[in-house]
Amino acid sequence: MAESASLLFNPRTYDPEHFDPETRRLLRATVDWFEARGKRRLIEDYRSRAWLADFLAFSAKEGLFATFLTPAAAAKETDRRWDTARIAALNEIFGFYGLDYWYAWQVTILGLGPVWQSDNAEARARAAELLDQGEVFAFGLSEKTHGADIYSTDMLLTPDGDGGFLASGSKYYIGNGNAAGLVSVFGRRTDVEGPDGYVFFAADSRHAAYHLVKNVVDSSKFVSEFRLADYPVAPADILHTGRAAFDAALNTVNVGKFNLCTASIGICEHAMYEAVTHASNRILYGRPVTAFPHVRRELTDAYVRLVGMKLFSDRAVDYFRSAGPDDRRYLLFNPMTKMKVTTEGEKVIDLMWDVIAAKGFEKDNYFAQAAIEIRGLPKLEGTVHVNLALILKFMRNHLLNPVDYPAVPSRLDAADDDFLFRQGPARGLGAVRFHDWRPAFDAYAEVANVARFREQADALCAFVETAAPDEEQSRDLDLLLAVGQLFALVVHGQLILEQARLTGLDQDLLDELFAVLVRDFSAHAVELHGKDSATQAQQDWALGAVRRPVVDAARSARVWERVEALSGAYEMAE
Repeated sequence: MAESASLLFNPRTYDPEHFDPETRRLLRATVDWFEARGKRRLIEDYRSRAWLADFLAFSAKEGLFATFLTPAAAAKETDRRWDTARIAALNEIFGFYGLDYWYAWQVTILGLGPVWQSDNAEARARAAELLDQGEVFAFGLSEKTHGADIYSTDMLLTPDGDGGFLASGSKYYIGNGNAAGLVSVFGRRTDVEGPDGYVFFAADSRHAAYHLVKNVVDSSKFVSEFRLADYPVAPADILHTGRAAFDAALNTVNVGKFNLCTASIGICEHAMYEAVTHASNRILYGRPVTAFPHVRRELTDAYVRLVGMKLFSDRAVDYFRSAGPDDRRYLLFNPMTKMKVTTEGEKVIDLMWDVIAAKGFEKDNYFAQAAIEIRGLPKLEGTVHVNLALILKFMRNHLLNPVDYPAVPSRLDAADDDFLFRQGPARGLGAVRFHDWRPAFDAYAEVANVARFREQADALCAFVETAAPDEEQSRDLDLLLAVGQLFALVVHGQLILEQARLTGLDQDLLDELFAVLVRDFSAHAVELHGKDSATQAQQDWALGAVRRPVVDAARSARVWERVEALSGAYEMAE
């Protein structure tokens, strides 16, 4: 069934014709570069922890990073812009071939965030020139003792008496810190107390006062520890000061966090081709492995979860690209892509691994590295718990207090998403308003498991109104995270349905996907029931929210045909 494969990225057939010619050329050129290198080289570089010099040389030659990561206002060439839709497409390709490649690109995005938000025209021009030369960037925020707790930074800037500073301190977990032409470094002045003393400044990893300590991980991803010792910071190096530096840090993460979802999708897609092909050709007890009912269920669940990841992420792009000062809905959908999509990716890999078992450890397969790399994404740019806590800030307004917004269309146009670099103060999340989530469900009321899930979503609204955590429980993060998982499922389902409507997704597939979401909601409700501090009313609600999915053997068989069609649909050449 060709349509099954078309829902997933397949290098054999990939033609991003919905993009402009230059974007289309660069995406295809990237795929061709990886395919020409072949699977053996891909895996060997991963195993030997080789630095990505040849990949970065390819990127420089093609102008890949420069074209995709230079906002139009800073660009000289017309094809250069910050376009979240094509950035997402490249994330997926990089994830498909290896997270090491994606990581060098991802931390370049983070390093550029404070620069493109800055009013420092000289620094912006320097960044554009470095991108044009093929350089990578780094984001010097985290520290060994404090992590990303920017209130407690120990990177200290002492005034030098000439309008500049001498910076001393260390940073930890800094990707590309070994090679970055520009490192955006967060610190604080020694002569100014409180938030007014924050500073973001640009540093060069090749400077004599920049000391590279080590790669803190055993990987091609160079996640560095570096130390500055009286590093001279000139006025031309200052990107932000005071509260603007604080906002730049958080707003940069808003931009960069989004990239994790599509990287996770790419990993799962490559692994799925290998897993389904192996299972379909494996004979056990005289029967193909795929003849066993539990195998069909696990692979089908993995497939529909992956389709759901893609639908949600594609729709979230539209909200990012349509955001503005009066439409900040992306601030919910961003941690959703980071937390929900990446944890779904872990489930997809686990389901397939249960099927292929020992095959998932073999060194000559992509799957072995996928099984490792998929774990990292939920733990980057904030843990699952951090992002769930962030998501909870939006729950009441999203579920109970909708407002009217103009309909957001599919955003695949060749436009510059410049609002992402003028997001403004990073506060006021509880005041963000949303459009009504119910019409997305109403449009598919005839789909059995969408209707069943809608019952659970309505029940969650009743929970918020009648049994929400009280003041004491609001300090019990363990209980709150269980509630957050329930809310995240409603948001996940909403954007899936919006994208399904825009793309005309087959209803069998949608029904099967929502059967999985019904089970997930029930599981999280049972988890809430068991929490130590859950009140009797909350326990009763939790058990009352449990639902059984609507079973339809014929529908499940039709969806299985889609999964089975992936066998042999793609295999990377040696």
